[in-house]
Amino acid sequence: MAQGEKRYVEQLQGASRFNRRAIKVEEAQRRILHACVHGRVEHVPIGQAIGRRLAASLTATNDWPPFARSGLDGYAVLSADTVGASPSQPVQLAVIDQVAAGELTKRSVHTGTAVRIMTGAAVPEGADAVVMLEQTVALERDGQAWVGIKQSAGAGQNVARAGQEFHEGDAIAVRGALVRPGHIALLATFGYEKVPVYARPKVGILSTGSELLPVGADLAPGLIRDSNSVMIAALVKEAGGEAYTIGRITDDLAAVREALFQAADEYDLLLTTGGVSVGDYDVMAAFMRELEYGGEEGSAVLTRTSSSEDATILLHPRTEIGEAADAIARANEGQGEGTAREGQEARDASDCTKMPKSGAETEGGRIGDSGTSLLFNKVAMRPGSPTSAGLVGGKPLIALSGNPGACYVGFELFARPVLKRLQGVSEAAARPRTTTATLTADFDKGSPHERFVRTRLFVKDGIQFADPLAFNKSSMMASLPDSDGFICIPAGPSGASAGSLVEVIVLQD
Repeated sequence: MAQGEKRYVEQLQGASRFNRRAIKVEEAQRRILHACVHGRVEHVPIGQAIGRRLAASLTATNDWPPFARSGLDGYAVLSADTVGASPSQPVQLAVIDQVAAGELTKRSVHTGTAVRIMTGAAVPEGADAVVMLEQTVALERDGQAWVGIKQSAGAGQNVARAGQEFHEGDAIAVRGALVRPGHIALLATFGYEKVPVYARPKVGILSTGSELLPVGADLAPGLIRDSNSVMIAALVKEAGGEAYTIGRITDDLAAVREALFQAADEYDLLLTTGGVSVGDYDVMAAFMRELEYGGEEGSAVLTRTSSSEDATILLHPRTEIGEAADAIARANEGQGEGTAREGQEARDASDCTKMPKSGAETEGGRIGDSGTSLLFNKVAMRPGSPTSAGLVGGKPLIALSGNPGACYVGFELFARPVLKRLQGVSEAAARPRTTTATLTADFDKGSPHERFVRTRLFVKDGIQFADPLAFNKSSMMASLPDSDGFICIPAGPSGASAGSLVEVIVLQD
């Protein structure tokens, strides 16, 4: 790392890292969901549409049924002919033809006649009712088939009239609907061989940390295997996305910068694990700090060259990186009335020629020409308060904690909702699904922030209970496999007592 870059990173990770402004979970969710739009659209064979979300509203291509159909096996008759029919005095009708499903009869039903008909067959002209087979008796007269009708039939009985369910142009499914087997039946009925759906989001997963080993590697002193990446990949797949584990990037800001911008060209969502806290080597925290400067007031600390085939990430070409470091240092150290002025100096140094402001904005910062901004870099919650999010090249980036428990919570609160949003779910419906349960044991919390506690859910005597699991610290993972949800302990000085009703985020949709 060049000396100027090193000094720049040191200043990004300076004293201000302890003063990141935490926002509430609900606000953080609103910001990241508001910054997302529906994802890519693709047309897939009907058999592959199950479990996907429709990218367009679809309509009936013809009336349904397209003709009057019999709802069961029996006899097509004139209802007027059956008046007064009973088991003791059946009405006798001459059988003039029979028709099966997929066939048409050329005979018309008129007074005194009937046509034997099968389920799904077209009702012959003249008939206005079908008498079920069980309410008839087969007869024969002079070698001619007759039928005895043992119960009167009303007009329209057991007949599905043309257009009874749908008229051509009626909506059969709306955009954003989750395609279920019933939808498949409708789509096939109306000839939708290919179905427009939202593409499964491509998610690029990067882990940071020089201490990480591949899953198959032998342990070594001071090193651990990278469990977060594969856990996140599994969660992405469960949420309907396509997971791509890009690999591990070192604790080097330049390498992180380049890797993220290159990934933004290829993936719909970027997820990182680790490096978001306040340590000297927490490189994602430094990158997010850089986004904060780059996204504010239309400046462009992060821009990319368009002439190179390789996506190179640069500071503004007319700014020395050391100058930016010095200015950021002054901003970090600024107090009182000088803070605003020195903060502006930092922004001016990092962008000597102001770029024109684009019209697009986000709550956490303005999207510059590169589509890059900070959305938030701290959330008032435990575990996972350093969880951060932004836009990189127009693509959402969520920086999750390196602690497995906090990483899991951050995914469920922010990444899964984004994946839903990219698959066509509305902002409101994309938020985590919740239920209520009775707490089985007291739970104390040592932080005023909102707390999310791993829990098992069970039902006894018709009442749903939430049983907090052991090993609930952010760094612990032993209870993750048994977690049915997260108990939401509201912000405040106290926890929750046994027997109280609590809100629980349900992990399985």
